[in-house]
Amino acid sequence: MSTSLRISAVVLAASLVAGACQSGGATTTPTAIPTAIPTAIQTATPTLAPHGVFSSTGPISSNRAWGHTATLLASGKVLITGGVGGSSASQASAELYDPATDSFSPTGSMSSARTEHTATLLASGKVLITGGYDNDSRVFWASAELYDPATGSFSSTGSMSSDTGCPIEGSGMPSIPFSEPRSACRSRHTATLLANGKVLITGGTAADGSGYLASAELYDPDTGSFSPTGSMSSARSRPTATLLANGKVLIVGGSDTNGALASAELYDPGTGSFSPTGSMPIPRTRHTATLLANGKVLITGGMEASALLDSAQLYDPGTGEFSPTGSMSGPRAIHAATLLASGKVLITGGEIQGGSLASAELYDPHTGSFSSTGSMLHARWGQTATLLASGEVLIMGGGGAGMLPPPELYTP
Repeated sequence: MSTSLRISAVVLAASLVAGACQSGGATTTPTAIPTAIPTAIQTATPTLAPHGVFSSTGPISSNRAWGHTATLLASGKVLITGGVGGSSASQASAELYDPATDSFSPTGSMSSARTEHTATLLASGKVLITGGYDNDSRVFWASAELYDPATGSFSSTGSMSSDTGCPIEGSGMPSIPFSEPRSACRSRHTATLLANGKVLITGGTAADGSGYLASAELYDPDTGSFSPTGSMSSARSRPTATLLANGKVLIVGGSDTNGALASAELYDPGTGSFSPTGSMPIPRTRHTATLLANGKVLITGGMEASALLDSAQLYDPGTGEFSPTGSMSGPRAIHAATLLASGKVLITGGEIQGGSLASAELYDPHTGSFSSTGSMLHARWGQTATLLASGEVLIMGGGGAGMLPPPELYTP
């Protein structure tokens, strides 16, 4: 420190002491100064608001365990459709969650009970429901429906195959003649809204004994019809599909007749074709894929054969390669991953050996690491997690038949 700075510091200290020692003519001792100043600073420090908190929300009118969908509408409400209830029965019912009132209310029902179907918000504000299956009647669906928020009702739209449905192989049902291949009936497939407004349907599980599907098709909202597009290089059930910033769709992992897949491929809407891209070092199914703000895709957890995974990978569209990033605190499969407004990713619940998880953690893209956040009120797997306009996350369902945890909200 220079001589002039030392002199200034001494003068400043002397001024503080003089001011502190004079109060209404009374003299205090300088020894009170060191404790008086920090105490005042501590008192003025504001208390931080709690964060990373899960809380109960309004009661749902129809509990759902798994296989349902949750779609954020333009109004800010969330549409919940189908899924399996407490008796293992698939449901046709639907309901709306209103964040403004923190309440659920029934809305129109689908024409068919569906589990492990897809729901996609279209540019029109309507929601496209495709495929799935009905546990009770043992039928896979090729049909599709549209939900109109303006009327609160569902209506049929073009079908991927026969509207009648496809009996599950070996279910004991009588043979039903089909004019079109039953392999177009799908569940555990993906549905991705493209930049051109069409919806890409890929892969899934077939109902005719062919097992897993490599085929893909496009839904055109203008015509209300499906048409075939290029097929994937691998048949996949339960893959993930992520729309990239460049308009292409990244298809990752899933499973076929030989087990979990490590491969990935890209769909190009411009050519209507799929092409291979980098592979993951570890095969995965029942994992999650989340598009980050930096354009990369975060892949977390899942299963390889019977082994649950805690590792995570980043896909870089610029290089077409996967690279490792921080690992989660423990293995998870059939969990949920939600991109928050902060750019972090919320990981909730999931299946573990012999049970399910209530724990949650956050992935920070800046550090490439995971950290714990508050635990859910209920352990669950197979739940949906929907980011609301408020920045909160609605957690819905989760668990096997007979396990019906109530919904809850996560506040970042």
